[in-house]
Amino acid sequence: MNDTADHNTIGSGPETDLKGVTILQVLPAMGAGGGVERGTVEIAEAIVARGGRALVASNGGANEHELKRVGAEHIRLAMHSKNPLVMYANIGRLEALIKHEGVHIVHARSRAPAWSAYFATRRTGVPFLTTFHGTYAAGNALKRKYNSVMTKGVRVIAISRFIAGHLHQNYGAASEKIRTIHRGVNLERFDPALVTAERVTVLASDWRLEDGLPVVMLPGRLTRWKGQTMFIEAIAKLGRRDLRCLLVGGDQGRVEYRQELENLVNRHGLGEIVRIVNHCDDMPAAYMMSDVVVSASTDPEAFGRVLVEAQALGRPVVASDHGGARETVLVGETGWLFPPGDVDVLAETLDKVLNLAGETRQKMAKKAIAHVRKNFSKQAMCDRTVEVYREILDRKAGG
Repeated sequence: MNDTADHNTIGSGPETDLKGVTILQVLPAMGAGGGVERGTVEIAEAIVARGGRALVASNGGANEHELKRVGAEHIRLAMHSKNPLVMYANIGRLEALIKHEGVHIVHARSRAPAWSAYFATRRTGVPFLTTFHGTYAAGNALKRKYNSVMTKGVRVIAISRFIAGHLHQNYGAASEKIRTIHRGVNLERFDPALVTAERVTVLASDWRLEDGLPVVMLPGRLTRWKGQTMFIEAIAKLGRRDLRCLLVGGDQGRVEYRQELENLVNRHGLGEIVRIVNHCDDMPAAYMMSDVVVSASTDPEAFGRVLVEAQALGRPVVASDHGGARETVLVGETGWLFPPGDVDVLAETLDKVLNLAGETRQKMAKKAIAHVRKNFSKQAMCDRTVEVYREILDRKAGG
């Protein structure tokens, strides 16, 4: 892969003052739990902390209150719509918003709102920035054209080196304007010293987990590409009864797929071993009760926040050998990678992890925590994003 050059990976620096600067982020909605929404809140908080004004335009949702909490302002617009007429109308709405609020930079995080924002910034002369959060399906020329708006920013933030390479290979994006900034973990929340035994005990009770049995967890919404079926097959092949396995994530309306998973569990006689639980509000406690955390995605993860969160809490991880996992897992030191879709190797790897000696586990935990704190903190992500904002502002000021 032709990766982005080192000088294009932004590091922290002194030029982080945003006093008097207004930055508008646009995304479809502020629903709960998504990486795009979480990143929007985190960057809004960073803008405000540095003296700037943070605006967010979206169709609203459960996380609107989070924006208010960090001092950002939310403007409700139908940014979620892919209707061409609505998208066209949003150009004028965003143009008016940019002018009225004195916006200095528009930061787009998703394709439909990005198209409206792109044309609005062309009308107003305001710099346009994008964050490329995923690979996006591109089965035909029309779809590829639709996706291409995410490469039109004066700077394009790629959330991993894998995504930076994807931008090069699939869209011909120039290296000079790509900035690779890994997603960050809130180390104040994902700190093993701050997760109380009581929180872990309450969660274990809610999920009916018996004391003394090792726990294998696969977090992630219930969708086929997350690899839940392969995970169940691997647990069946493992052939152990002295463990409990958790699929943690909501089905988001995919009731047929959830039923398929439950049928697969029953077909293998794993009813006592594999539990499907809904979205969890205390993921730090969920990780802490786990002996191994799995990401079995069949398609490459753009970054894979689950792996970083688990390592931040000292948990060994097992992940499919593609996408962002190659950048976040230190093989043999903080976790293991297996060929995507290979049930046999996944089962063998889980058996190896579950049989690790206590001293080895402690050494891996220490290494994993240090690895995340050094490379994947929320603070570093925010600092680097703010530095991109400063770079754009300085570029505009210099003509």
